Amino acid sequence: MSLSQTDIDLTNLPRHVAIIMDGNGRWAKKRGLPRVMGHKRGVEVARRIIIKARELGIPYLSLFAFSKENWQRPRLEVETLLKLLGEYLENELPLLMEKSIRFKALGDVEDFPEDLRDKIREVERATAAFREMTLVLALSYSGRAEILRAIRFLTKDFKDGGLKEIDLNDETFRQYLYFPELPDPDLLIRTSGEIRISNFFLYQIAYTELYFSDLLWPDFSEEEFVKALGEYQRRERRFGRVYEF
Repeated sequence: MSLSQTDIDLTNLPRHVAIIMDGNGRWAKKRGLPRVMGHKRGVEVARRIIIKARELGIPYLSLFAFSKENWQRPRLEVETLLKLLGEYLENELPLLMEKSIRFKALGDVEDFPEDLRDKIREVERATAAFREMTLVLALSYSGRAEILRAIRFLTKDFKDGGLKEIDLNDETFRQYLYFPELPDPDLLIRTSGEIRISNFFLYQIAYTELYFSDLLWPDFSEEEFVKALGEYQRRERRFGRVYEF
């Protein structure tokens, strides 16, 4: 079913949408193109979805751009992805400024070369004052690594005496995550027909609504994004509770 923006309830949108942008390589292979062309097309699609999310007034949009596991890909592909990321940061800063979008990187940014780390921090600083919308790029990110990192910091604080067992709860644990103020995703979208989470936001998605699209990411569109939002609005979110009538 095709949905337009007028078919969804603009007062009942998710606060935080997370997207696993999968299928760039397969999109290129199907067309006899180098994988890099799929990644380039994927960047263009991401830009359109970011603009649509801003237009709709969605406060948080998280894109899984580069996982810890991606470092294991062929060296040339990794170098291409890093080059595209650097170009994206440089080219999109004016758009982020124009649309008042705050940029945050989520993950082990120290894994990246120094010049790329500097670009990431530069864009974060330049957009830090914006609060209308936050764009999160998961970079060298792993959900398991995030949890283990939080546990390491927690353990250190216990040993140093700054934290007591009675203090440990969900709210406390979140303070040790990469971006503590980031709300849990209300909706997680994954493209390419794969039905798995791939180590993304493992702690945060306990009650997230999942939406799987058969489209490869370069074929994903604003209309498909709105379709996912419409499906989200048709679901009843109970968070483990039962409502009696």
